Amino acid sequence: MAVFTRYSCVLAAIAAALPLTLDPIHRVDAITGVPMAGYTTRELVVCLGGYDYRIRALTDLQQFADPHQLADRAGISSALWSLFGQVWPSGRVLAEAMCTHDIAGKRILELGCGLGLSSLVLQRRRADITASDHHPLAESFLHHNAAQNQLSTIDYRDLRWEVPDATLGRFDLIIGSDILYESEHAGLLAAMMLRHALPDVEVLITDPGRGNSSAFTRALSDQGYAVTELRSRFDPADIAPFRGRLLSYRRGDVMADGIPSRGH
Repeated sequence: MAVFTRYSCVLAAIAAALPLTLDPIHRVDAITGVPMAGYTTRELVVCLGGYDYRIRALTDLQQFADPHQLADRAGISSALWSLFGQVWPSGRVLAEAMCTHDIAGKRILELGCGLGLSSLVLQRRRADITASDHHPLAESFLHHNAAQNQLSTIDYRDLRWEVPDATLGRFDLIIGSDILYESEHAGLLAAMMLRHALPDVEVLITDPGRGNSSAFTRALSDQGYAVTELRSRFDPADIAPFRGRLLSYRRGDVMADGIPSRGH
């Protein structure tokens, strides 16, 4: 449990945090940044690791605009379209974890980056980070948020989990927040680990408790990973026993708080 000692206070602090600071709502084109019809955005200020990050997010979950049918072709329904553009508790927990996580010499992949909170934190720390998602607006929102926080452009990949990408390569650390959203995601992500995880690797996932992590844990155990989990409050309304958890899967010689950890 040493790997999670420093995260216990982080999770408690996030759960007790004050509401995000909001700036006026804007209606803009995500690619050009010019005013447009279709959806509205808002500017949030999210404090992570002592820094205030200005984040462009969608105004609410009712937003939808797919004039070129890009989302439709990607298999993203109108009901799911706006999910990428929100600041979720699980995303904040992962981003806070990335403020202090060991990144030295590691190639890092974020899966389902959405607005890119964790990737922004890692870019500020000068990590070797690749952000990925499959929403047609994720890349433009990520680049906008990097620019308005005076960060250099973050490497981004449009990544479909079910389609192998031989050009992506392998990583030392793979992270994601609430990426076990549907039951079939466990199998897809386990296959992703086979393709893109190095022999010595950590996979770190924040899970709000959707009930799909057990299948993923079994699949990664079969791949030689050891799992550690920390249950905690993700939201002030949560009550014990908490459903939310931070899941760490480690394989090979991975340093955890300076202690070599050997998986199965």
